[in-house]
Amino acid sequence: MTPTRSIVSRCTAQAHLPSPLGPILLARTEAGLAGAWFEAQKWHPEPIDAPERPDDPLLQQAAEQIAEYFAGTRSHFDLPLDLHGTAFQRSVWQALCGIEAGATQSYAAIARSVGSPQAVRAVGAAVGRNPVSVIVPCHRVVGTDGSLTGYAGGLERKRALLALEGAL
Repeated sequence: MTPTRSIVSRCTAQAHLPSPLGPILLARTEAGLAGAWFEAQKWHPEPIDAPERPDDPLLQQAAEQIAEYFAGTRSHFDLPLDLHGTAFQRSVWQALCGIEAGATQSYAAIARSVGSPQAVRAVGAAVGRNPVSVIVPCHRVVGTDGSLTGYAGGLERKRALLALEGAL
């Protein structure tokens, strides 16, 4: 079972919310928030067979924190996450959570931080498969020279998120 299929099959509720960068789909499992995808982003999951529940407490909390983030009043998310991926992907996603708002880090630095300094491309692939955009801040990863490279939600969204945080 692929990690994306695993997320889809385990979801218990979903909600759609507007954002300044386009609609976001939130999905949760019994254990926590499992997905936050911009509409039409790369690696967007297949349709989720879970009820639309904007009143779900965790999805409400996630929506509120995302709104606060876009309003500039929140820089860190405090939500239970249920991230489905390989052990390597999960280690990369955990490393992303350590990048503070307003800062960036290179793919190479992330590779070193997870103990795989030669695995820069694999880190890039894991960053691209991050299932919880914005909350696990994959947009804060840049090329070694500081260039904006790759973002499953599109480079314009990446640029906008970094500008919102004052990182550009």
